[in-house]
Amino acid sequence: MASPRLETYCCPNRDAATQLVMDFQPQVFCGVCIGSASVSLILTILQLLPKKGQSPRKMPKASSSSTILLLISICDILGGLGMIFRSSVWLGFPGFIANISVVNGTDVWPSTFCVGSAMWIQLLYSAGFWWLFCYAVDSYLVVRRSAGLSTIVLYHMMTWGLAVMLCVEGIALLYYPSLSSCENGLEHAIPHYITTYAPLLLVLVANPILFRRTVSAVASLLKGRQGIYTENERRLGTEIQMRFFKIMLVFVICWSSNIINETLLFYLEMQPDINEMPLKNIRTAALITWIIMGVLNPMQGFLFTLAFYGWTGWRVDLKWRKREIPWESLSSSTAGENAYPAPVNYQSNIHDSKKISTTDSQQTDEAISMLSEGNTSSDERLTRSSPIYQGW
Repeated sequence: MASPRLETYCCPNRDAATQLVMDFQPQVFCGVCIGSASVSLILTILQLLPKKGQSPRKMPKASSSSTILLLISICDILGGLGMIFRSSVWLGFPGFIANISVVNGTDVWPSTFCVGSAMWIQLLYSAGFWWLFCYAVDSYLVVRRSAGLSTIVLYHMMTWGLAVMLCVEGIALLYYPSLSSCENGLEHAIPHYITTYAPLLLVLVANPILFRRTVSAVASLLKGRQGIYTENERRLGTEIQMRFFKIMLVFVICWSSNIINETLLFYLEMQPDINEMPLKNIRTAALITWIIMGVLNPMQGFLFTLAFYGWTGWRVDLKWRKREIPWESLSSSTAGENAYPAPVNYQSNIHDSKKISTTDSQQTDEAISMLSEGNTSSDERLTRSSPIYQGW
């Protein structure tokens, strides 16, 4: 799982709280991490693969939101691979890992592996947090018609730049001036924990606010499209709201145990002796949440695909023919060439007067469908309510 305790364990003089959780059934814990990450990895890839029976749709390009959702899944996949590799080495080569505890040891490879694998996991999940924040920002900007594929470059710069900067800064402060002297005091550990949990807390605080404002903007956009708020539009707005709710629910489920565990361990670190009997319940709670983290953190990838796209089924199409990927926006199909031919008996002045209205409605449809992409029923209702479908 992704926890700053993994980097702290690389210190030979690690604190007692870190030693407590890392020494608690390490074989069982590594097995749990491997099992959970492997299941999540397989199911996530299965969710993203094209499926048999899905009709290919001609699309000019994917939206920025769909690209962000794909990048979130990629970060989860790569982070899960890092967990599987790290836990497998810990299980297969216990003597190699034991050398980390040797102070002033001559073999640098155990510490190098410990630090490198921990940084890989932290960097990928931290980047996933930043991408999730960018998704909330992009959703709001799409409704405001201020975003597009051009903004994805800015998102890349912000996400990878901040993820790398915070990860390197936290590791440098933790291991300064060397591995043998890190964790001598909280002045080493606290900056590292802050840089690790800052993007997580940002998502927990900022994303619900952005999602709420986006839902309000969607309602106004749907009302202004035709001047009325029909049952289909109300249902579409509700489904977009439910999609945002599912995303935040998955995030809270997968990462709340980390915050609880870290709070308990910091409390134990403040005590003169963490093995005192009055602290038994706190130690037990810390160990339980530690195991829960090993289960839930890797499962984020699969659970997010369920929140993004729903269950896509088991029937995988391995022919790899050119077709629309499932996370692409469905909006352009309503405006595609010869999708719904207009009647030929309209007078030219009527056609010109309604051309602007149709274009504006298309832009509205595109903005809404970007938020509901992957939900076929929503897009079908959006298409039926579009003026193009109605033969304008």
